[in-house]
Amino acid sequence: MSGLIAAREGTGGGPAALRIRLGTRLRRLRKLRQITREAAGWEIRASESKISRMELGRVPFKERDVADLLTFYGVPEAERGELLDLARQASAPGWWQEYADVAPPWFLSYLGLEEAASLIRAYEVHFVPGLLQTHDYARAVIAHGHADAPPAEIDRRIALRRNRQRVLRRPDPPQVWAVLDEAVLRRRLGGPAVMRGQLEALIEAAELPHVHIQIVPFHATTHAAAGLPFAILRFAESELSDVVYVEQLTSALYLDKPSDVDLYAETMERACLEAEPPDRTPAILRRVLDDLDDSET
Repeated sequence: MSGLIAAREGTGGGPAALRIRLGTRLRRLRKLRQITREAAGWEIRASESKISRMELGRVPFKERDVADLLTFYGVPEAERGELLDLARQASAPGWWQEYADVAPPWFLSYLGLEEAASLIRAYEVHFVPGLLQTHDYARAVIAHGHADAPPAEIDRRIALRRNRQRVLRRPDPPQVWAVLDEAVLRRRLGGPAVMRGQLEALIEAAELPHVHIQIVPFHATTHAAAGLPFAILRFAESELSDVVYVEQLTSALYLDKPSDVDLYAETMERACLEAEPPDRTPAILRRVLDDLDDSET
């Protein structure tokens, strides 16, 4: 993936993943003792919803809260040390907090979930997904969306995208399944040279065992997602529900209700059926590359 934004090797297991792991352990302990979320919340001077967020790994942990819950759940002293140490590690700020000056809180939350996910499915109709963007293409996308931003801010946003891509290079990368509308490939964002580099990088990415790319051609009879980009994140912990992420102009939706997740999962399945199979993707990308070259002659 030489064309993608250069990314350092990573090992995974960031604070978001640790929070999910700890939250899962706490949920199991609570259920084992047949304790309600309401009762657990009362024990740590909090609400039922906070216990729910803790068990889903959505919020940082206070060591005191974890200690009080372990006492309430009757966890023996010999087993507490590991969980309290996990709580301390999970409370460390994620690398993405360094970019709070250029990324809104609702997007920083997504970055934590993205790093912790074992499967990332994305449907895109406008741009190449951020995890698969080259440096020059990312600059063009960011400049398009932040036309008045000074060069230093654009560089910071590119650095953020570069750090996101570390998940693809770590020893235990998530499976990434991206479905792109053909318009994404035909839109010459940044000019022909930028698009050529991006198309070549997508061809390389499609050869990776943990990256799968499908293209929905213009001649598809219907468009499953009706022009709405979204991502579905799945986690290794079987007790955690999938999370649907839908980005808006000034905020984002995080959906984890089974009915919502099922609807988006069905939509993704329809998009995959409308798209060309993954083994056809390199040929499609090369055809778009040839068309790009022909247009310049």
